[in-house]
Amino acid sequence: MTSVTEASTLSSAEAMRARRKARLAHGLNHAAATLQIVGLGWLSPLLRMAAGDSPRQQGRELWQQMGVPLTALMLFLAAWAWLAPQVNTSLGAIPGPAQVWEQVGVLHADHKAERAKEAAFYDRQAKRNAELLAKDPSAEVKTRPYAGKPTYLDQIVTSLKTVFTGFLLGALVAVPLGVACGLSRTVNAAMNPLIQIFKPVSPLAWLPLVTMVVSATVSSDNPTFEKSFLTSAVTVTLCSLWPTLINTAVGVSSIDKDLMNVGKVLQLSGPTMVRRLVLPSALPYIFTGLRLSLGVGWMVLIAAEMLAQNPGLGKFVWDEFQNGSSSSLARIMVAVFTIGLIGFLLDRVMLAFQAAVSHTGTR
Repeated sequence: MTSVTEASTLSSAEAMRARRKARLAHGLNHAAATLQIVGLGWLSPLLRMAAGDSPRQQGRELWQQMGVPLTALMLFLAAWAWLAPQVNTSLGAIPGPAQVWEQVGVLHADHKAERAKEAAFYDRQAKRNAELLAKDPSAEVKTRPYAGKPTYLDQIVTSLKTVFTGFLLGALVAVPLGVACGLSRTVNAAMNPLIQIFKPVSPLAWLPLVTMVVSATVSSDNPTFEKSFLTSAVTVTLCSLWPTLINTAVGVSSIDKDLMNVGKVLQLSGPTMVRRLVLPSALPYIFTGLRLSLGVGWMVLIAAEMLAQNPGLGKFVWDEFQNGSSSSLARIMVAVFTIGLIGFLLDRVMLAFQAAVSHTGTR
């Protein structure tokens, strides 16, 4: 009798362990999908090893996801360090990884020094105003903004604000137009020639027109809407809306006709049908277009800032090129890597947003 009870207890304990293991495996699979979306898929094998999975199998997976890319990166850095000093330009030899990394530290130190100057400026201004008010409570005091030069980090923030503004404007135009093109053959026939004509136009061609139109129509002195900001943002909008428009139209036109007929049978109104049936069904296509548009917008923005001398990373690159100092090439290469990393992160952000909204994690 005792052995039967012990066997039953052991069986129950094993069943509980199996259930815990199954829950843990489910949680790890869910976490792995999320980590893969945000570009941290290499953490999954480490988590599985910590949870007790086969170290050999997870070690192979870790090597595939982390070891191979790191090896390729190290080979790239070695090749770069060896080849760079052998290429001489008018500004000196091409900087290697060490020189570029040194400039990262210099740019960060410049940013901290500039912020310290800004804080000291506002402290002096506040102290001066307090003394004026102490002498005469009715005195009119003035608060002036700090007019120091923008640092490298400031240029990054400016570029991000501009690209998101242009991207959002483009999405607000492209998604409704894409839905209309997908639902109506007449609208699609009317829009198609315009899309085919304007889609391949380079930002270099749009920039002079946008600059002239913005200069002629905008006279606001509001810093939020400076002309240079609007010029870059509108140029991004004009060049980046097409992937979203085309993908939205394709996604809407490929919706199952039976699903649309169900909406008609239920006598759904047009807006309700779009909100309940069209947009959810076309969401993967729309997000694919949005990801492409954001990537295009980021590339266009750098070119627009460089050519129009508008604040941002493009202007930083051009200023360093014109500066011609011994550290200019290294600083330009810092900007090149920054642009690439931000482009990668923007794509990951859009992918994570797509997964959160549409519950898909496909790449």
